[in-house]
Amino acid sequence: MAGTTRETLRSHVERNPGRHFNALVRDLDLAPGQVQYHLRRLRKDDAVVEEQYYGQTHYYPPDWDPWERGVLALVRRETSRDVLFDLLERGPDGPGAVAERVGVARSTLEWHVGHLVEQDVVRKERDSANRVTLKLVAPERTVELLNAVEPSLPERLVDRFERLLDGLLADGS
Repeated sequence: MAGTTRETLRSHVERNPGRHFNALVRDLDLAPGQVQYHLRRLRKDDAVVEEQYYGQTHYYPPDWDPWERGVLALVRRETSRDVLFDLLERGPDGPGAVAERVGVARSTLEWHVGHLVEQDVVRKERDSANRVTLKLVAPERTVELLNAVEPSLPERLVDRFERLLDGLLADGS
């Protein structure tokens, strides 16, 4: 039975690279301790890779490189995904315009863009008037990673709740 559970978990990580621990527990309807035990064994056998990004532990097949792992951790967040889609569709633009189109407060956009810059997905360029323009570093590779991610319902609900709060706080100020 343990081999079957472990193989199910390994296969799930293979099909869903970058899922975080709690999502794996939910997806597979297993006890957290059970998932933890099998992930430990899978890591020991080099069948999965564990990475910490922005307060969550994510799991990947071993053939994903560090850049891909960092990007996948971010594109599992709806706002980061929306920023990337916006830049892919509209091209380079200023943070204010992107925040407006994505529908988030500028501070929320800056949090996501800061991490996207840190992972070398987005670059901030300044013009002669010191205005910032957001630009994708590797659009083709970014599209490939966006295509690899289909967010779960709980992930979408959390993202939308954050946006709702963001909107309420912006309206109240």
